[in-house]
Amino acid sequence: MNRRILHIDMDAFYASVEQRDDQRLRGQPVVVGGAPDQRGVVAAASYEARAFGVHSAMPMATAVRLCPALVIVPPDFHKYRAVSRAVFAIFRSVTPLVEPLSLDEAYLDVTENAWGEPLGIVVARRIKQQIFDETKLTASAGVAPNKFLAKIASGWKKPDGLTVIPPDRIEAFLRELPIDAFWGVGPKTARKLRALGLNKVTDVRAADLDRLRGAVGSLADWLKQLAEGRDDRAVEPERPSKSASTENTFATDLGDLQTIRSEIAAMAERSARWLERTRRFCRTVTIKVRYSDFTTITRSHSTKAPTRAADEIVSRALFLLARTDAGQRPVRLLGVGVSGLSEEGEGTVDLRLPFE
Repeated sequence: MNRRILHIDMDAFYASVEQRDDQRLRGQPVVVGGAPDQRGVVAAASYEARAFGVHSAMPMATAVRLCPALVIVPPDFHKYRAVSRAVFAIFRSVTPLVEPLSLDEAYLDVTENAWGEPLGIVVARRIKQQIFDETKLTASAGVAPNKFLAKIASGWKKPDGLTVIPPDRIEAFLRELPIDAFWGVGPKTARKLRALGLNKVTDVRAADLDRLRGAVGSLADWLKQLAEGRDDRAVEPERPSKSASTENTFATDLGDLQTIRSEIAAMAERSARWLERTRRFCRTVTIKVRYSDFTTITRSHSTKAPTRAADEIVSRALFLLARTDAGQRPVRLLGVGVSGLSEEGEGTVDLRLPFE
């Protein structure tokens, strides 16, 4: 039996919530994010702002240059989370198989659902209507036999879209897709694939596997599978986090090494508190450093024995910092993350580590 998978994505979520709550913002180019003179970044852009080329993750200063009339609203995550809870309550009233991807999007397996509805399009339409009735916000939905196709379909006719890819239309749909549509293919990987003469998803089928692996490594086998429209991944409800991180972009570049060390130590301590709060342990500590010229590097250290001791995590983060040019080159952004998470400790890391 073919599965019926939905991918539902709220439209310009943060910006739409702000426009809903303040009628003066409706029809205006709105972005949610930080101030341009403090190196703010666009967290979300309304469709009116997107018409000027503004998009999420763009530096706010760039966004203002593209659209001088831009209305900048500081984020209110407490409000966004409240709306998100209402939306996900709708999802879970239809099926327990809900896999959150973020506050505003999720996969749903509605092969069996609370309404006993056999058609995925009907389920998607009813969910979209419930979301609008309860939140006055729109969502776009994709319906397909697997997650790969459903996610692409949800973005096909935004905003307020609904696209269905039935099994007998998969081949025709795949033929329309550019190489960028692949799951996990960003601009750099897309350039590598185009250098091989692969411009469409279907081009990958005939590509030599060894040449493909030479260009994109282990991703090659996954791309071959997706190029045939195959994706057997199940919808995984409440998928446990595999990592946690925090980062900060500074209003002015940091040049003093001691200040940088203090920032890294504070972030590492926050990571340790998160591990303690969630009763988890980590094996890997990673730091991220972005210099003033936007060059970004990461450094990681892993151990066999998991830990959540703050002094160990701070010590490892500072060791990794010493392997960077921080203090010699101005620093724009710092971050610390923990990964390789487990629920149970299997011992602790000896504090007399070689790097100390």
